[in-house]
Amino acid sequence: MATTISELDALLMQRSLTDPELLAATEQADNVRILPDATVIKVGGQSMIDRGRSAVYPLVDEIVSVRKAHKLLIGTGAGTRARHLYSIAAGLNLPAGVLSQLGASVADQNAAMLGQLLAKHGISSVDSAGLSAVPLYLEEVNAVVFSGMPPYGLWVRPAAQGVIPPYRTDAGCFLVAEQFGCKAMIYVKDENGLYTANPKTAKDATFIPRISVDEMKARGLQDSILEFPVLDLLKAARHIREVQVVNGLVPGNLTRALAGEHVGTIITAS
Repeated sequence: MATTISELDALLMQRSLTDPELLAATEQADNVRILPDATVIKVGGQSMIDRGRSAVYPLVDEIVSVRKAHKLLIGTGAGTRARHLYSIAAGLNLPAGVLSQLGASVADQNAAMLGQLLAKHGISSVDSAGLSAVPLYLEEVNAVVFSGMPPYGLWVRPAAQGVIPPYRTDAGCFLVAEQFGCKAMIYVKDENGLYTANPKTAKDATFIPRISVDEMKARGLQDSILEFPVLDLLKAARHIREVQVVNGLVPGNLTRALAGEHVGTIITAS
């Protein structure tokens, strides 16, 4: 087992990058949490932004208020326009990588719009390259907006079935939270959280306040509120070991979640 830089360097030069001893050696050092005081908020595209002024304006006001006490990375979803693009592109037999690029363009548009609404409060939107400047934005104004679509593009891993890119904005926002070592990941959607069935179509759907990844999969709920790959990302994560889903249409829910209250549904890694 390697215990020094030189020993680790020797393993890297001599072994495959999937060698078990090498992988175990890289686990010995603690991960640096780059932004341990920040929270990532994912603003749903279809659930929030597509609803227009009635949903977005109150949320903008709440973001402006809470950023006084919290450092926020605000990611945007894609929503209905991306679904329309996916439909056309899939009908043209285009591959998942192309659909990923198309979906990213819509999430970018939503980030630009949200950034413009927050601009007078000093809150900017950044593209993928601009993420390196996030610490500066957080230090100055406690918030920044980014597009939630991960920049896989043509290199996205295709789904087992179909051509819809499996890693979309839920996954992209989670990966930002995990890689920056943030303290929390909150999904702002248009439902109170997770239910036993779709509450929009099933009148007997029961609300679930807390559940683990394994329980969700065992009950067949793995694709009911978050993109399916997010659950596997959560299970394997080092820093973000739970995520919270709140109803952004209810004023104050985001504020309560940021304050540590159990509002909505909490999904745990174990």
